[in-house]
Amino acid sequence: MYSEISRNKRKTILLITVFLVLIGLLAYFGGVYYGDFSITIGALIGSLIYVLFSYYGSSKVALSFNGAKEIQKKDNPRLWRTVENIAITEGMPMPKVYIIEDSGMNAFATGRDPHHAHVAITTGLLDALEDSELQGVMAHEVGHIKNYDIRVSMIVFGLVMVISILSDIFLRISFFGSGSEDDDAPAALAAVAIVSMILAPFVAALIQSAISRKREYLADATGALTTRYPEGLARALEKIRDGHATLRRQNTSTAHLFFANPLKSKGFSGLFSTHPPVEERIKKLRSMDSQL
Repeated sequence: MYSEISRNKRKTILLITVFLVLIGLLAYFGGVYYGDFSITIGALIGSLIYVLFSYYGSSKVALSFNGAKEIQKKDNPRLWRTVENIAITEGMPMPKVYIIEDSGMNAFATGRDPHHAHVAITTGLLDALEDSELQGVMAHEVGHIKNYDIRVSMIVFGLVMVISILSDIFLRISFFGSGSEDDDAPAALAAVAIVSMILAPFVAALIQSAISRKREYLADATGALTTRYPEGLARALEKIRDGHATLRRQNTSTAHLFFANPLKSKGFSGLFSTHPPVEERIKKLRSMDSQL
């Protein structure tokens, strides 16, 4: 189990590195196409500013978008004590606790670090789970906080938006001009720049999905280590599989934060899914049972 956690961390670092390279190439090709590398410098500076803005403000936006309401212990003692006990077990600060009024079975964690963290769960999932299953789900979400997945998610969200915004700006500008008039800029390289601008958002979505799937496996493993009872989390996943995780509020920008995919299935869902298959997660959890 510890080897799986280490392996997922290494893969996530690699994928984020690819993300940064993609942004650098996109900015470079923008400079090549328009014959002005001040565009490249401006794009990189603007990207950094946007990522920082997302890093510090996205958690509040995510909670608001999904209708999460903060609670205190008196509002739901069972949920509050579950989160509190897990935080104590992990030696972490108590995250703020939220409930989403929705029949869909789901939960998520957000924030930028353990001192600025939030966990939220829908009423549909809260009502459906037994205590051991609720502990498994909350241990999974606190695992996201412990592993700094919430920070990774905020950074990746910002990077995806940067790539989409840069591509959109460059392509819109290209409609009003033919790019660089400098003969030193080969036509073939200009063509590569245009193709890069078109494909970059799709590649970014693929990378975001891959990172999110790795972090879900990692949080499952961390949650199982915390409770020492992987079966509780496995049974919660079975209930979600047999019920539904789809939320009334469909928001693609925050879908990667959730315990299970909150969106309606669409074409190519496996390729762009931010969550690994539920059956695979259950299988991995039950294989961990013999290791604890």
